[in-house]
Amino acid sequence: MPQDKLPIEAIGEDEQERPQPANEPLSNDPSEDLFRSLRKTIDRLEEDQPARGDLKILSRTLRELRYAFSIFRPYRRRRKLTIFGSARTAEDHPEYLAAVELGRRMANHGWMVITGAGGGIMEAGHRGAGRDASLGLNIMLPFEQSANPYIDGDSKLVTMKYFFTRKLMFVKECSAVVCIPGGFGTLDEALETLTLMQTGKQTVLPLVLLDHPQGSYWKDAGVFFENQLLKNGMISPEDVSLYKITDSVDEAINEILTFYRVYHSMRYVKDQLVFRLKAELSLDHLTRIRETFSDILVKGTFEQTQALPEESGEPELANLPRLVFHFDRRALGRLRMLIDEINQS
Repeated sequence: MPQDKLPIEAIGEDEQERPQPANEPLSNDPSEDLFRSLRKTIDRLEEDQPARGDLKILSRTLRELRYAFSIFRPYRRRRKLTIFGSARTAEDHPEYLAAVELGRRMANHGWMVITGAGGGIMEAGHRGAGRDASLGLNIMLPFEQSANPYIDGDSKLVTMKYFFTRKLMFVKECSAVVCIPGGFGTLDEALETLTLMQTGKQTVLPLVLLDHPQGSYWKDAGVFFENQLLKNGMISPEDVSLYKITDSVDEAINEILTFYRVYHSMRYVKDQLVFRLKAELSLDHLTRIRETFSDILVKGTFEQTQALPEESGEPELANLPRLVFHFDRRALGRLRMLIDEINQS
């Protein structure tokens, strides 16, 4: 999944990447500039003489992410569902059974399932998906967290020390998120996913908050969102489009699969947002989009094109039609509504 580049304002002026000196040999590796930047950062760390504790954090973070990237790389082009939920949910609880069904049915659709690899809902998701379709991101804790038997010992299990590296992998690698009731950790993961989408730091994706039919955990949260956040102007009315609350596994799966019915993926190319689509839009549909969603543009209009030259690094997506536009990068709820409109084709 393509990720936004770090804004240039986020680093010091002397840290900005400079052109390669003329006396340095040219490399055929398109990422050589990034390797040079990493090596330069290491050199500057030595010059800065940071505290050993700070170096330990940096070193462990880099090693954890490098290893996690290598484990996930072979599955980069497979759709993956992240399931969050309580580690304490019992096997006979309706939410455990719902997670098993969700994992099983999504695996049958060809998806893989990512969980935190522990017990409860995490175990249930892996149990339903089966070992071959499961990926695990375990966390080192002094209590509660050991890998469940459906992922334990598997090469697709990654154990991490830091929550922030683990949470990065959860959202970076997935195409959808389902949150089933849980404790502080589940609330944190649900709200962080929402925050990342609302601020444009995470590609828009389906986020389902799933109760069991007699439950009201997420329904109550939705009432809080509307009464406290929406009514007090702390979120926009369109932001409620970024999540779906339901008590039906059928509705959760439909929400996920419908999201990718026509829409495929997105990436930024310079100042343009590029939607890759599975089918070209009709002229009538394109006209309706131009009329309905002009408010999210900073200039121009919506144009259907072929793959842009800057997308040559993804040849497997080259044949997909594109919808290209200058997005204002603020109206993320409206952007989700645009995707829903596209999927009405």
